[in-house]
This record gives sequence, C-alpha cells and structure tokens, in this order.
Amino acid sequence: MDLPVVSEETAPKKSGCSAGSCGSSDDQLGHLADDIRQKVQDHPCYSEEAHHYFARMHVAVAPACNIQCHYCNRKYDCANESRPGVVSELMTPAQAVKKTLAVAATIPQMTVLGIAGPGDPLANPERTFATFRELAVKAPDIKLCVSTNGLSLPQHVDELAKHNIDHVTITINCIDPDVGAQIYPWIFWNNTRIHGREAAAILIEQQQKGLEMLVARGILVKVNSVLIPGVNDQHLKEVSKVVKAKGAFLHNVMPLIAEAEHGTFYGVMGQRSPSPAELKALQDSCEGDMNMMRHCRQCRADAVGLLGEDRGAEFTLDKIEQMDIDYEKAMEFRAEVRAGIQAELDAKRAAAHNVVPIANAPAGRPVLMAVAAKGPLINVHFGHAREFMVYEASHSGARFVGHRKAESYCAGDETCGDGESVLDKTIQALEGCEAVLCSKIGYEPWGTLEAAGIQPNGEHAMEPIEDAVMAVWREMLAAGKLDAPLQAKKRA
Repeated sequence: MDLPVVSEETAPKKSGCSAGSCGSSDDQLGHLADDIRQKVQDHPCYSEEAHHYFARMHVAVAPACNIQCHYCNRKYDCANESRPGVVSELMTPAQAVKKTLAVAATIPQMTVLGIAGPGDPLANPERTFATFRELAVKAPDIKLCVSTNGLSLPQHVDELAKHNIDHVTITINCIDPDVGAQIYPWIFWNNTRIHGREAAAILIEQQQKGLEMLVARGILVKVNSVLIPGVNDQHLKEVSKVVKAKGAFLHNVMPLIAEAEHGTFYGVMGQRSPSPAELKALQDSCEGDMNMMRHCRQCRADAVGLLGEDRGAEFTLDKIEQMDIDYEKAMEFRAEVRAGIQAELDAKRAAAHNVVPIANAPAGRPVLMAVAAKGPLINVHFGHAREFMVYEASHSGARFVGHRKAESYCAGDETCGDGESVLDKTIQALEGCEAVLCSKIGYEPWGTLEAAGIQPNGEHAMEPIEDAVMAVWREMLAAGKLDAPLQAKKRA
C-alpha cells in the first residue's frame, strides 16, 4: 500500500477538533522552545502527530555491538520480524547513501534517516560517520539521527555535533548497576570483556555522561527504555526522573519482546513480556516526570516508510540497481509534497489553538478505542489490520496511548482462513478496548467482537482519527453508556 500523499482524495476532512484532540501533538511539544519544536514537530519518531504524515528509514551499516543485552538476538534475513537489531541486508556506507536517495525520490514524505544497527552505530564509527558525511551533502533536507546504547557515546559527541546530528536516542534501561546486571551479561570496554555489576556500572556512567554532553551542545535526546517485568518495571519511574533532570525531552518506554522463537536469553528462559495494561500504567506513571512517546513500533534496523508500515522489501539493493530515477524531478516533487503536508499540518495546528473549551462539559468516564488505520485517516478494513492504534477518549478529547499488534484476520478481500483462531488472538490484543473503528468489517467478526464486549464501528471510514473517536465517545455518552465504571464482559 502506498504511503499517503496529501491530495484531494487523501487529505483529512476539515472539521472542528475537540479539545485535546488535534492539539495533542502540540500539547506534547508545547513546552519546548520554538527552535527546538521546529526540529521535532515533523520528526515521525519524536512527534506522535508527525508519524501519521512523515516517513523515516534506517540504514544497516553498523554490524558490531559493544554490549550484550538479554533481550537482543541480532538475526539476519528474517523479513517478517519487526524488532530492533534485525536486518535483511548489511550495507556499506556508499550503498546506504544510494538507497537513501532512491527512497527519498520514491517516498517524498521521508524526512528522517537514522542509523540504529544492527549493532551499535558508535561501535562502528567509521561506517556511521562516513554515511552521515555523504548524506549531509547529497540529501541536506533529510534529518540525520542516531540511536545508541551509550557506551561509546561520550567519545563521539563532538563528532555528532560536527555533522549536525541534532537527534540522538539513548537506550537507558536502568540507573542502578544491580538492576543492570540482570539485563546486560557483558560489555566490551577498553579492549576487555567485562561482566556483571561492574559492566552495568560502567555502561550507566557512560550513558549519563553522554546524555549530559549532548544536552550541553543543544542536541535533542530521546531516551528509550525496555520494560522488563520483574526486573526494571518499578525502577523505570526513577530512570524517567533522572533523565528528565539531565535534559532528555522525551522518554519512550517499550515492551520487552520475548517470544522464544527469537532466540534471546529472556525468550529462552521464559521471561514474559508486559501486558498492554502494564505498559500503559507505567507510561502513565512516568508521564508526570516527562513527555512519553507512545507511538514507537520498535522498528527493524533497516525499516523504510511510515511507522507501522515497512516498505523495506521494495528497496533491496538489487531492486535499487534496476530503478531509473530522475533525481532532479523527484526532488522537485518531494518539495511539493512536503509543502502540501506542511500546509495541512499548519492548518490543523491553527484550528486546534482556536478551540474553545466547553464549560461544564459532561464528565463521562474515559474509554479506550482501537483504530485500524494507516496515516491520519480511518482507512483499513478490520480483517486486513496488522496493528491497531489505541486512543483514550474522554471529555478532554482523544489521546493516543499506544498500539497493539495483530494478525490479519482475512487473507484477502473475501477469503478468510483459520479466521476464528486469528480473531481470538486479535480480541486478546484489544483487551481493555470498548470499541474498534475501521473502514469496514464483516458480519462474523462483528458478532464475535460484540460478544467479547468490543463494539465494532465502520461508520467513520476515511475520517480523521481523532474526530471519529470523539464522535463515537459522544454517542456512547448520549446513550448513557459512560455513567458507570466499565464492567468486563467475557465471551461465552
């Protein structure tokens, strides 16, 4: 499916935004200085609003890693996996630049190029900075980012600043070496492999030092943390306080991916992943300390396209060699498309600022709703959805709170195979949601969802997500469904 380009057919309908709805992204970034907000508001990995409109890509030029994490297994050639550290093709810097230019010409909404592995970019500094140097010249309109475990960060901060890398993500899972010893079996430091608590203490020290150095140079820092039940779940609230105090502006708490088939230590040992409710509860508890990122897809190290829609298979090295691209025309079109998107976003943000809160609005309890969509519109058939975005609707507006992965219920427009078992898994993934909004849904899944206490709704196809969510919430309020606390309904 093509990424959405703003046009008469795909542009979001203009309608009044409810309070706290269309302005959610501005609310997230409103405390930042104007110059910083300009850097962030169109970055799909940093702005929840922008991820509906702008695409990103990662280039896999950094194979080596200087630490071992119990949740990581950097397997290659597994195209169906969507998790950090996984790639199908390792590239040279020259190949990465060629791929980036091809993607930029084909996907004009692509605004960000990141290096995130499959190892650690700063454990491969020659390959990483060679890629950045050439892209800074050949693709100056693309933001350059790096994601690192932080062990080698302090020694490369000056080089990052020199190449105008103004977005850096550090994965910080703990600030207590005793917790870290349960996550990291070893690090490679000063040509020596160091184990246990000593290794964790060194890593933590370098991460914190690197964070402070980046902030001192005006480089924006996002902190990633993996939520590991029973290991750092309670500790992450303290992590959030500390990194905010040191200048990080965004915290991304991600769920541990621990399926045994991935071959990680945690997976093999039976360490469970957090439930969606546990993840949301921790994110909510940390949000008082700093802004939380909730739209992360835990991308592959070679991901291409919108978050949640990977087009990497279209841009393998052999396919790029066969492409006949007029780069001059492509870049002109790229500028036109991005200008159109920017105009749309500017209008949306202006409308959000003009919203007048309704005095004495009826309270009504908050409701979680799942949405099948790609981009800012409800445009996905329930049976084709591979993920659902989850919004919390209340009298304050629609607030994005996360996403839930799922399997496609239907194999095609009409053929559904093994549908019941897949539907069962989808219903489990949508735990806590009271409604699911989609462009269309079949009779059979409709009835099954209703029996599980999830109300299907296909009446808002091609409408802006926030407007549709609030319309459904208001219908529920008018029908008296929001007066009492939610009572769980189990399937017969």
